[in-house]
Amino acid sequence: MYVKDHMTRNPKTITKDMKVSTALDIMQKNDFHRLPVVDDSGKLIGLITEGLVAESTNSNATMLDIYELNYLLSRTLVKDLMITNVKTIHPDVLLEEAAAKMLENRVSVLPVTDDRDQVVGIITEKDIFQAFLDLMGYRHQGTRFVLECKDVPGEFADAARLFADADANLESCAVYHTDRGAEIVIKATGEIPVEEMTDILVKHGYKITNIIQTNNDGTTRHYPTK
Repeated sequence: MYVKDHMTRNPKTITKDMKVSTALDIMQKNDFHRLPVVDDSGKLIGLITEGLVAESTNSNATMLDIYELNYLLSRTLVKDLMITNVKTIHPDVLLEEAAAKMLENRVSVLPVTDDRDQVVGIITEKDIFQAFLDLMGYRHQGTRFVLECKDVPGEFADAARLFADADANLESCAVYHTDRGAEIVIKATGEIPVEEMTDILVKHGYKITNIIQTNNDGTTRHYPTK
C-alpha cells in the first residue's frame, strides 16, 4: 500500500500573500482544515491550518468583537501565520512509513511532494484510518475468522492452505502478536458454509476466538466460536 494510492490528489493550494480570511473561506467551502502553501513554481514553502489560525487569534478573541476579528484576519497574510518546517512524504513511499512519520512528529497531515518538491497530494490521519479499514476488509462482504496460533514458521501458510483447499478466497489476512500470543485474522469469501469452515479449522487444532460475517448490505452476523 503506497501513499499515492490513498492520498488526496492535486489538493487545493494557496500562496503566501493570500489573506488569511480568504484561506479560511477556501477551507470552509471545501470542508477541509489545512492548505499547503506554494511559491509561483508550485514548490511547497509552508502549511496553514484552521488550528494555527485559531491559536493566533485566541489571545485576542476576548478583546475583539466579531467585526474586529474578521477585519484582523482580512489584513493578515498567510505568510505571517504559516509553518515553514513542514514534514512531507513522497507518493511512492509505503503507507506505514507515512503513519510512522505522523506519529513521530505528532502531526495529523503530510503534504505529498515529488522529486521537485511540487505538491502532488496530501494525506491525513483520516486517510490512514480508511486504508486500515480497507486492508482488513471492514464492511466488505465475507467472513472474518480470528484464530489463536503458534508463533512458528509455516503456521500462517498452513491456516491459509485450509481455506484454499475449501475453495475459499482470502480477501484480507494478517498476523498479530499480543499479550495473548499470536493471532491470525483472515477475511474470506466462498461457497463453503461458515459452520463447515469452522469445523475444518477446529479439527486442525485452531482455537477460533471470533467469527463475524458481513453481508452485501453491510449488515453483520456473529457466529459462536469453538
